[in-house]
Amino acid sequence: MDIQLIEKQLKALADINRLKLVACLKQGEVCVCDFVEVLQISQPAVSQHLRKLKEAGIITERKVGTWKHYRLVGELTSIVQTVVDELEAISIAQCKKEGSSCSS
Repeated sequence: MDIQLIEKQLKALADINRLKLVACLKQGEVCVCDFVEVLQISQPAVSQHLRKLKEAGIITERKVGTWKHYRLVGELTSIVQTVVDELEAISIAQCKKEGSSCSS
């Protein structure tokens, strides 16, 4: 595995808000508007965290109307998968798949 990729992914995961985002994405695809509710930070701040996770190859996005929906990539590196597996015990009840405050 490329050492620079490992560094980029570990840096991306070295933040409590980004770990919460990853924990939320374990449930499946999530709209960006739901992340604002989960983290209780501004949408631009959420977008910056998502950008770092995307640049590290941990998440992917798709546009639905005016909103972006995010999910974990299909095949995570073993290091990221280990972190994701450890996040299993973290419960973020605010994560929503349907009925969110945004209109998809």
